[in-house]
Amino acid sequence: MPQEGAVPSAGTSAGTLTWLGHSTVGIRLDGLLVVTDPLLRKRVFHLRRKDRVDPVTLDGVGLILVSHIHYDHLDLPSLDQLNRDAQVLVPAGAGGLLRRRGFHFVREVLPGDDVDVGSVGVQVTHAEHSSSRRMGTARTEPVGYLIHGTRTVYFAGDTDLFDAMSSLGRVDVALLPVAGWGPRLPAGHLSPESAVQALERIRPRIAVPIHWGTYAPWRRPHGPDTPATRFAELAATLTPAVDVRVLRPGESCPLD
Repeated sequence: MPQEGAVPSAGTSAGTLTWLGHSTVGIRLDGLLVVTDPLLRKRVFHLRRKDRVDPVTLDGVGLILVSHIHYDHLDLPSLDQLNRDAQVLVPAGAGGLLRRRGFHFVREVLPGDDVDVGSVGVQVTHAEHSSSRRMGTARTEPVGYLIHGTRTVYFAGDTDLFDAMSSLGRVDVALLPVAGWGPRLPAGHLSPESAVQALERIRPRIAVPIHWGTYAPWRRPHGPDTPATRFAELAATLTPAVDVRVLRPGESCPLD
């Protein structure tokens, strides 16, 4: 059962994950704490979240994975709250942003790259998404990540369906976006329906919906849990072998 609180320390299980809202997930795997797309602020431009994240939740983070450079995924004020000695993987062309903030170990990556960090290996994957924020004269390429240890965790970043999802290999846990933050979902994102199609291609043991329900435009109320609920209901019918775990921000579940 999900539990609420800080990212748990390593124990006898293979690991744990804690959804901190939007695309931010703390993954404890084989003694390493990994965080994806850290977004910890109460407000980002016109978007507000209904809860707060205590940065102490991510004390001891060893690896930061940034999927792309949109402001709700690469948020510099949120990154400022994390350990500067953590390893950071970021799409090629965006590394200077992190180095200027004082991060000492920054690696720029492209789909197909493989990186070893401590006890885990990270494989950089394609993501079907546009990224219009430019770094000088360069345009970066969005990515996803496969984290390999005693369990394999797939962090899709922001993506739409793509053919190579079917050839990712064994995936124990898939972290899949299932919505956006506005009333309409633009191209380059998964809806609850297309996220279930992604499950049919990936066939993970466990799936956790992310990128839903955390942020809403100013003065617009946060909607019900429709995207995650819809995703879980469809998956129960179409991919019943997949254990879908809908978490609240701050809730944790084991990778077992």
